Amino acid sequence: MEIFFIILISYLVGSIPFGFLLTKIFLKKDIREVGSGNIGATNALRTGNKLIGYSTLVLDITKAVLTVLIVKFYYNEFIYISSLLIFIGHVFPVWLKFKGGKGVATYLGILFCLNYTLAIIFIFVWLIIFFISKYSSLSSLLASLIIPIYQFIFVGESNYYFYIILFILIFYTHRENIKRLKNNTESKTNIY
Repeated sequence: MEIFFIILISYLVGSIPFGFLLTKIFLKKDIREVGSGNIGATNALRTGNKLIGYSTLVLDITKAVLTVLIVKFYYNEFIYISSLLIFIGHVFPVWLKFKGGKGVATYLGILFCLNYTLAIIFIFVWLIIFFISKYSSLSSLLASLIIPIYQFIFVGESNYYFYIILFILIFYTHRENIKRLKNNTESKTNIY
C-alpha cells in the first residue's frame, strides 16, 4: 500500500500545472495558446510577464523538492520511484489531457533533493550554454545530458541509469525543439 500511495501522490503533485494556473488566474490567458503552447516556465516567460514566468519556474521546482524530501525522510527506499513519478506527472498531467511541460524545472527540483552537487552542475552547464546560445532548449538538453555522464565517470554508482532515463524523457519532450534547432528556426529566450 505504501508504494501505491507514494506513486499516486508523487504523480498528482507532479501534475499540478502551475504555468497553466498562473496565466489563467492572473493574465486570463490560456498558456497553451501562447508561444510554443507549453505550460512550463520558458513559455510562461513568453506571456510577457516575467513574474509569472519566474513564479512558474520556482513552483515547478518546489513541487518536486517538497515531495521528494518527504519521501526521502520517511520512505527513502522509494525515492527514485517518487522522483520519476513526479517528473512523469509534470510531463503528462491528468488535468490537461496528459499534455504538460517539458520537465526541466521539475527535474532540477529532483536533483536538489537527490544530490545537490548534480543540481549545481546542471545550473552551471545550463547557464554557460544559454549565455553562449540564448537557446533554453539546447541548454536544458546539454545540462540534462551531462548529469548521467558525470554520475557514471565521477561517482560510478548504479543509479546513473536513473539519470539516463530522465535524460531520455527530456530528449523526448524536446523533440520539436531539436527539429527547430536543426533547421535553425528555434526561438531564442529572453530571461531578463
